[in-house]
Amino acid sequence: MYRTHTNGELRIENSGETVQLSGWVQKIRDKGFMIWVDLRDRYGVTQLIFDQKRTAKEIMDLVRTVGREYVVRVEGKVIERESKNPHLTTGAVEVLVTDMEVLNPSEIPPFTIEDDTDGGDEIRMRYRYLDLRRNPVKEKLIFRHNVTMAVRNYLSSRGFLEIETPYLIKSTPEGARDFVVPSRMHPGEFYALPQSPQTFKQLLMVGGMDKYFQIVKCFRDEDLRADRQPEFTQIDCEMAFVQQQDVMQMFEGLTRYLLKEIAGVETGEFPQMTYDQAIKRYGNDKPDIRFGMEFGELNDLAQHREFEVFNQAELVVGIALPNCAGYSRKELDKLTKWVKRPQIGAKGLVYVKYNEDGSFKSSVDKFYKASDFEAWADRTGASPGDLICILSGPASDTRAQLSALRMEMAERLNLRNPREFAPLWVVDFPLFETDKETGALHAMHHPFTAPKPEDREYLETAPLKVRANAYDLVLNGNEVGGGSIRIHDQTLQKRMFSALGFTSEEAQAQFGFLMNAFKYGAPPHGGLAFGLDRLVALLAGKEIIRDFIAFPKNNSGRDVMIDAPALIDAQQLEELHLHIRMDKED
Repeated sequence: MYRTHTNGELRIENSGETVQLSGWVQKIRDKGFMIWVDLRDRYGVTQLIFDQKRTAKEIMDLVRTVGREYVVRVEGKVIERESKNPHLTTGAVEVLVTDMEVLNPSEIPPFTIEDDTDGGDEIRMRYRYLDLRRNPVKEKLIFRHNVTMAVRNYLSSRGFLEIETPYLIKSTPEGARDFVVPSRMHPGEFYALPQSPQTFKQLLMVGGMDKYFQIVKCFRDEDLRADRQPEFTQIDCEMAFVQQQDVMQMFEGLTRYLLKEIAGVETGEFPQMTYDQAIKRYGNDKPDIRFGMEFGELNDLAQHREFEVFNQAELVVGIALPNCAGYSRKELDKLTKWVKRPQIGAKGLVYVKYNEDGSFKSSVDKFYKASDFEAWADRTGASPGDLICILSGPASDTRAQLSALRMEMAERLNLRNPREFAPLWVVDFPLFETDKETGALHAMHHPFTAPKPEDREYLETAPLKVRANAYDLVLNGNEVGGGSIRIHDQTLQKRMFSALGFTSEEAQAQFGFLMNAFKYGAPPHGGLAFGLDRLVALLAGKEIIRDFIAFPKNNSGRDVMIDAPALIDAQQLEELHLHIRMDKED
């Protein structure tokens, strides 16, 4: 027997018991006649005591050969500690060791395995299996486990079945790029790893499995941005015989349950906002509504004057920064420089100080009067003491730039309290969007999203007017879930494929299995998928998702621990019927 108890289990009530413990050596304190060892496992730490009066000499000699992170088994008697440690759950007792066995020695770790470590991100990712022994990492994985168990309990109690879908599927020309897997048995042919189980969960609805869920790995070979993983986990869900509000009600219930059970926060009914409202008021489709700073559009108030920058702009829009009217010229110049960075792309920044005494001071004083500034203040919701910041230019670009400024200033002004939760539904998305380079239509979500019934007439004549029966769940400025009512009849699905530029032959080749299934009585259905990694991080009051993933990739999509992706040898390539040309300039 390696252990009778874990290292977080012993209490004063266990005094006098003979126990066996196993774990990793965290600390050693040698006073000569007495040695203390902190023994750690994932449950906690127990202090061991070796006393030359009460411990055999061979055990005293053995413990002096032991170093940090050695794996050991000990046997001994639980005794009350003279100097108790209130910071440990086991801090009232220690184990007087009578027998000890070294199960495995350890080299000196490359960083200190403590809550406050001296290891940087890169080295801790390289030795992630050591980093997992640290409490902050361990606790995040336990937290993730608790969230997934709560999800399973909630959905199972409401009649959902957890059903696995395939990982080796067919590549389809929608969404991001697929990761592809060559087939050895079928030369020249490839599987793809799923970006989501979308078509399979729709087929499950055709098969009568009217409430499905799966906590599932998904894969997207897309350009990496900060804190985005090429493989991620979804809580994937689908329901049959439902309309939009049915789906939203079910998963609003799940979210409220998680907020209460996991975060200890009670929430009321989630507000809803259309996509157009979100873009107009906040500049993006996942607004953080924990704070104000809503956009005020100023075209009618700021144009047709002598200031040509505004006159030539498609959109003039501003926000009020609370209690920032006291910014110095140097601070304002820094703010202007920030919005002009290539990542933001603004041409400049116009400001108006709304002073505490009710007066105004602006960078465009010579073009406008106090009454103009008063109207701007009213439109942006500014109060005395606030700073009004105004951007102008092409509408979509300017909204995105001002949205970035809004989020940056909220961060600087400490308005994004991680323990405050502000969920929101965003609905009525456009069904299509256009590619900026080619002008081609793309499905904003995916090609199986149903259009609003009242907009179907525009599918062929004015597709950009068509709204989707789609909905996103936003939490604290992050999209944590998204879904839609699906197309369930083949005639409408054919119209959708046609609008996206598929010929009948292409649609049949790519999605014939789904179209054929629709011939056999497909029910109305819809669903939603949560991004589990993001949801878990937000529930914990964090936003960095990789901290909650056991073995994450870095920002370049590499696993630096196992050094992947990596080259494979020529024989494997030959077996897979692949031939990669490696030129000198490659």
